[in-house]
Amino acid sequence: MISRLAGCSAATIRASICSAIVAIFTTPKAASPRIGTGGPPAKAAHLSEEAPVRRPRFHGRVERPEPERCAAPGCTEVGEFRAPLSNREPGSVGGWQFLCLDHVREFNARYNFFDGLSPDDIAAAQSPLAGWERAAHDPTMRFNDPLGALRGRYGEAAPKRSANGHVLGDADLKALKTLGLTPAATRAELSRAYKALVRRYHPDSNGGDRSTERQLQDAVQAYTHLKSIPAFARTPKEP
Repeated sequence: MISRLAGCSAATIRASICSAIVAIFTTPKAASPRIGTGGPPAKAAHLSEEAPVRRPRFHGRVERPEPERCAAPGCTEVGEFRAPLSNREPGSVGGWQFLCLDHVREFNARYNFFDGLSPDDIAAAQSPLAGWERAAHDPTMRFNDPLGALRGRYGEAAPKRSANGHVLGDADLKALKTLGLTPAATRAELSRAYKALVRRYHPDSNGGDRSTERQLQDAVQAYTHLKSIPAFARTPKEP
């Protein structure tokens, strides 16, 4: 090729080189012979040896030992497809009906969630708050937790509150424990528990024995702390 290009202009040389490059990348490759056979590469043999996977023609067909007729009035076809009886409840709750292919297609095309509802019920169902009236459940009830590990961690993470709804801190809980009370204790119960501990630990109630002065001081400090926080604040009706 070089000898043929001798004496040609630069433009002619560039055109010849470009034509050669295009021919290299556009010429189809011949099939490579198989080693040892001399023939063209065979198709994957294992694909033809295996039986083809049979899939159901229509998704959702239900096979039953004793199929019944389609539930649509007057239809004589076999009911191979199931559909819920209710427009607003799943079949597992409201029950199923078995339809033929044509009638299950008709059921799907005409499905209307609001069928049979009054205008007020339709408006309520379309409200942004619809569904929020359902009762909430324990977040751990969906877990298999026989030892209560998850329930315990959730309970510990939740803040403790007093009987009037105030959040109790660590110091508040410690003071309640000193007086033998729970977070649900009221101000009246707080007062009764404090008076009972004073009678128990005061030296005058123990014949002058001062060995329980430490317990008495702890009770006084706990009571003083608790009666000063909002959780046990005196209400206007209390004397």
